[in-house]
Amino acid sequence: MTQKLLDPIPPGEILLEEFMKPMGVSINALSRDVSVPPNRISEIVNGKRSITADTALRLGKYFGVSPEIWLDLQSDYDIRLAQRTVWPQIEPLVRAHTAKMLAQVPISQ
Repeated sequence: MTQKLLDPIPPGEILLEEFMKPMGVSINALSRDVSVPPNRISEIVNGKRSITADTALRLGKYFGVSPEIWLDLQSDYDIRLAQRTVWPQIEPLVRAHTAKMLAQVPISQ
């Protein structure tokens, strides 16, 4: 993977900047309204905690969006982060299945 990758955006940043701030919702208010400890929301918006399925359901209901949106944001962030951090070490070790299959196909003349 030699393409330049964009910096991954933590889902907590999207939660804060696109949902909480425009709606004037504080960490304490959100945590109270979705029935979770304030440190859970604080850790999410500060990029120290992932959004779980449980939290995605709560955020989805609260903000009137699909819970899958929150899980998709988390998954996308996790993949992009892994592409930057571990993929360079993994890539040389993994032989693609298609390459292995092509090597076994006889070439007819």
